[in-house]
Order: sequence, then structure tokens, then C-alpha cells
Amino acid sequence: RLALAHRHYGYRRLTALVPRDGWVANHKRVLRLLRSDNLRCLRRRAYVPATTDSHHPWRVVPNLVRSLVLTGLDQLWVADITYVRLREEFAYLAIVLDAFSRRVLGWALETHLHATLALAALTQALTSRRPGPGPLIHHSDRGVQYACAAYTAQLVTHGIQPSMSRVGSPYDNAKAESFMKTLKHEEVDGSAYRHVDDARRAIGHFIEDVYNRQRLHSAL
Repeated sequence: RLALAHRHYGYRRLTALVPRDGWVANHKRVLRLLRSDNLRCLRRRAYVPATTDSHHPWRVVPNLVRSLVLTGLDQLWVADITYVRLREEFAYLAIVLDAFSRRVLGWALETHLHATLALAALTQALTSRRPGPGPLIHHSDRGVQYACAAYTAQLVTHGIQPSMSRVGSPYDNAKAESFMKTLKHEEVDGSAYRHVDDARRAIGHFIEDVYNRQRLHSAL
């Protein structure tokens, strides 16, 4: 029953859920039962479109987070953009996530990759959290959406320090990459969105109601 209710959970997370239903079982037994009933979690699909264009004239800032040790909220926000496959086109999701709590603070989904997509996610994060004065760092890749004047101006206005990953180093933004992997694995893969509004409803439910409020986070 748990495996069917959580189709994207592997045996480790299912093992963590078993005691909540009053059962006792270790990971070996859970894995054995899944195999005997031919129950396997859904796998993610192969990556297709590119979402990062780092060939632009805007200023690229150094990486400020490589040795950063987090001790609380609003010390580091990470941002990223990924694609979502629709029936006849692609949509693009921008997120801003608090690296300490792993909570998604802002997100936006559109059928374009303009800077307004990333700005919408940042604006939502600023509205929901309203960070006060302090050393908050915003980390992203070197994409034009994050380096352009409109985006950096918002960071400056709110006293947020920009930080960017090194070239060809996705590990620099591992927390944002981890969320995108989870989103694809547990919501997007196996779904068939008809259009962008359909995707926005489903992904919004996953982010707000499942990921932010219910999902087990191994990092926490």
C-alpha cells in the first residue's frame, strides 16, 4: 500500500515510512517484499533541453559558498532552472530554495527562458520570507537570467550578495540540483501534462503541499 501511494519512493524511504503505519520491518524485508510483488519506483527520464546560457556580456561573480557552513535560515538561497516536458512543447521551472531548511521559497513556471521567469521566482521568495539585514548569499549558475541587470538589481536592492558556480561544476549548486532531481523523479517523470496550466497546478501542489510540508528529507 505504501509503495503504491508513494510511487517514486525507493525502498529506503519506504522503510522510514513503515513505522508510521504501526509496522516493524528493516530495509532488507521491505526490499524483498517490493521485489516479490514486482513493485519498483518510477525512474526519471533522460535530459533533453539546455536551460543555461552562460555566453553573455554580463558580469560573472565569484563563488562565495564553497566553504560556507550553514547554521540557520536565510544565510544561503540557491536558484536554478529546469525544463518540464508538456504534450507539444517544453516549459521551464525556476526555483529559489533555502539551503538550510531545503524549503522552496519561490518558484515560477512558464514556456520561455526570459529573465522574467527567474525574477518571478525571486520576487515570490522575497515576499514569502522578507529577509532582514544580514549576510544572505544568493547562489546560482552563470546563466544570463541570473547575471542580467534586472536580476542583480533586485539582489542589490535587498542587500543580498550574489554568488555563481564555477564553469562546468554542477556540484557548486548541489542543493538546487538535488531538488530538481527530486522533482523530476517524484512528480514530473510518469506525468503527462497537457499544457502549462496543467503542469503549473500539479507542480505547485508537489512543491507547496508535498515537498515543503510532507516529504522526508534525508539531509534533515
